[in-house]
This record gives sequence, structure tokens and C-alpha cells, in this order.
Amino acid sequence: MQDDLKNEQLARVNIYALISRILMNEVDEKLLELILKDENILSFFPEFKKWDKRKKMSNKDLIEKELNVDFTNLFLLHLIPYESFYIREDQQMETGGDNPVQALYNDFDFRVELDEARVMSADHIGVELEFMYKLCEAEYKALEDGEETIAAEIAEIQYNFLKNHLLEWAPMYLLNVKSEAGTAFYFDAADLALEFILSDFEYLTQLKDSEYSYKTIAGDK
Repeated sequence: MQDDLKNEQLARVNIYALISRILMNEVDEKLLELILKDENILSFFPEFKKWDKRKKMSNKDLIEKELNVDFTNLFLLHLIPYESFYIREDQQMETGGDNPVQALYNDFDFRVELDEARVMSADHIGVELEFMYKLCEAEYKALEDGEETIAAEIAEIQYNFLKNHLLEWAPMYLLNVKSEAGTAFYFDAADLALEFILSDFEYLTQLKDSEYSYKTIAGDK
């Protein structure tokens, strides 16, 4: 059971790493090559896999003429990928220190270089997903070290962050991305992110209530 949990956790780490990277910055040739050469990763992008333009264009041209243009439209110009825009009644972005997500990051010593990440505020969808990625990494390390109680505490933080933040607004934004995407790549990326955060919340909910929870395992030692 402990090995199963670690394998599940490693998969979660990898998927959060992938979707946070894709939704935070434009794709570069290194990332695109990684996706195209790994059949497991490419299986997450079924429409992109069969997309005619992908087959006819070089990776460089695909990025410059299609993917980067779509990223700009979806994340910088036409849609607003920030939690505060969706949850505030005035639909204003909260870019200052009063942003509740930033306060949460500070509590866990999570830092984001906003300029390098091409985002204006800490509550950008890519940053929130990266926070989940870092939490999953910490949980995996705790499992590797045999610290199931600590792993359970980190899983609880993840559960609350999904419930109180990402799930409050990200599904609506990702549905808008799917609707407005001009490339098969970002359609698939939004679909992957949407389905994964929903299924991951279900997983964390079951983990909390399961007889196989980390705390139970720790108690059996």
C-alpha cells in the first residue's frame, strides 16, 4: 500500500509540474520536444497528436506561428487567468500584498518571480498549479522519508487549497480556454488541467476518508 501511494504521488507531482509549466509560460522547443517524444505525455494531448498543422510544420514554426500566438490570446490579452478577477464582485485583479493567495504562499515560504513567470499576480492559474506541484513534491519526500503523518498534513493543505481556491474559479477559466483556443495544443492543455484538478480533488477527498490514509499507515507502524 505504501508503494502504491508513492507511485500515485509521483504521478501527481509530474502532472502538476507539466500543467503548471504549460499554463504559465509560452512553450519552448525543449518542452515541445519532450511532449512529442514521450508517448505517455503525448497521450494527454489527443487532439494535438492528430492535428494537421503539427504534422506539417517544424517545431520552431509551430511555436512561433501558432502556439505562442494562441498563448498570448488566451493568457495575456483576451482571457484573464487570475483568481481575484473571478471571485471579486468588482472583477478587479488583486495584485498587491493583500491578495489572500500571496499570504498563503508566504506562510509556506513559496516564492514566485512574477516577471520571469510572465504573470502579474500570485493568483495566476499557472502559479496556483505550481504551488500544488511544490506541495506534492513535499508530500512525496515525506513519504520517501517514512513521515506519513507529515505527508497527511501536506495532503490536507492541498485539499484545502483546491477546495478554497483553484476549484472556486479555475474550471470556469479552463472551460473558457477550451472554447476560445485557436490551437489543438491549448485545447488539450485546458482539458487536461480541468479534468486533472477535478479528479485530484476527488482523490484527496477519498484519501482523507480512507482506511488506507497516511495517518492509518503511520499508526500501524
